[in-house]
Amino acid sequence: MSKVDACEAEARKKAIFNSMAPRRQKHILKKGYDKWDPFEEPKDPIDIRKDKTNRTSQMLVREFLQSITSEKYSNAYGRGVLDMCIGIINDDERYIGMFEFANWYRELLKREGF
Repeated sequence: MSKVDACEAEARKKAIFNSMAPRRQKHILKKGYDKWDPFEEPKDPIDIRKDKTNRTSQMLVREFLQSITSEKYSNAYGRGVLDMCIGIINDDERYIGMFEFANWYRELLKREGF
């Protein structure tokens, strides 16, 4: 960065800081004005998370819903699929428990001839 660019960036930073509410300024000063970067790039959105097969939740849901018959599908069914998918990708214990119970129950029904 050239000296002019650095001076311009510092002037913009100061202008942003001065236009903030005093409460927000106090928060920044507490953490350190020198460490504060108002031009920091945003983080990646959460919906880009992928599972172990390197698929996004949207890809998994679409693939699953295309594999079932259309008579089975309803809006509530689709919401349930999406909830389970996101829960499993996020490794949420509640959804992992529901998934494991559903697998166990399917095996129980198979063993008992249903």
